[in-house]
Amino acid sequence: MSNNFNKDKQKVLVAMSGGVDSSVAAALLKQRGYDLIGITMTLSCSSKSSDKGCCSMDAASDAKKVADILGIPHYTLNFKDEFQKLVIDNFIEEYKNGRTPNPCVRCNQFIKFDHLLRKAKELGAEYIATGHYARIVSPLTREPVSPFEKLANRQTGIPAYKLLKGLDPKKDQAYVLYTLTQEQLAHILFPLGELKKEEVRKLAKEFKLPVAEKAESQEICFVEDDDYGRFIKEKLPEDAKPGAIVDKNGKVVGKHDGIIFYTIGQRSGIGAHTKRKYVIGINARKNEIIIGDDSDLFKNELTAFNINYISGNILENNLEVAAKVRYNSPEAPARLIPLGESKAKVEFLKPQRAVTPGQSVVFYAEEEVIGGGIIQGGI
Repeated sequence: MSNNFNKDKQKVLVAMSGGVDSSVAAALLKQRGYDLIGITMTLSCSSKSSDKGCCSMDAASDAKKVADILGIPHYTLNFKDEFQKLVIDNFIEEYKNGRTPNPCVRCNQFIKFDHLLRKAKELGAEYIATGHYARIVSPLTREPVSPFEKLANRQTGIPAYKLLKGLDPKKDQAYVLYTLTQEQLAHILFPLGELKKEEVRKLAKEFKLPVAEKAESQEICFVEDDDYGRFIKEKLPEDAKPGAIVDKNGKVVGKHDGIIFYTIGQRSGIGAHTKRKYVIGINARKNEIIIGDDSDLFKNELTAFNINYISGNILENNLEVAAKVRYNSPEAPARLIPLGESKAKVEFLKPQRAVTPGQSVVFYAEEEVIGGGIIQGGI
């Protein structure tokens, strides 16, 4: 079982976004006898009444309705300042520097599983729970099985909590949770980890929740139309500076309206060419977009920084892993080579397309998430 669900009546702070996933997570925990406190986080988009955003006014209202049906208290916590500083400002800064960040990773790392977990402890809650499709295995319920875990246990002798993929491959969200630590995993519940999305919808109807048919929320809640360039230009218009589009040899072949509008692998906005071209690089220092052929997008290896190993142990030797370079990318066989405590190199058996600075690379050993880091660049 993916969490220790037999702790009757222990207090849990459950994050309720107003969507079907977090609502069913709350309902399942209520059914299992936990003492729940429902929390909706006010982040950035709550000023607009739109059900697209997971932190909108409509979302908070839906969460309150679900909490009332379940008979649990519901509160709204204002994390706008923290979200602005730790997620939105970083998002803008990364695009300014020619990188493509994943704000969902930072929101999980700094907001949901840091600030919210601390708030739970203040309220006397033993756990926080979310609607993520992922699983946690306690060291008290199984023996070490993965090569990395066996290696780690030889270092410390202490079994570790494990983060596993969700059982629904279409919804698995373990990729955006690779920053979790042992201390955090000991106080987190993922009730949906062993369910598929269609099962969650069915449960929502059985629990008679008003959000049973609610559509999925958008990926990035603070950019409602998904136009990241427009969003950044509105915040910092001076950073939408026109510049040159160059080929691999540095020859100017066009002009762009600002590097904030581009990411690796992009085809749009680079002008017409005799052969299909793609963005293969962004030089923020020169304010240049570099274009090339599709074949130029494939990289054999990458370097990454801010590496987190979920076991809490530092990898000292090379390790054969499966690695993902984007949330929606397939896993690929690779060799993980440590370069100190927080850096690593990843060598792929087959070249990977559109390895993008700023995105996360995440390492797996079958179902287990070993850890991950931020991509610095591909070679």
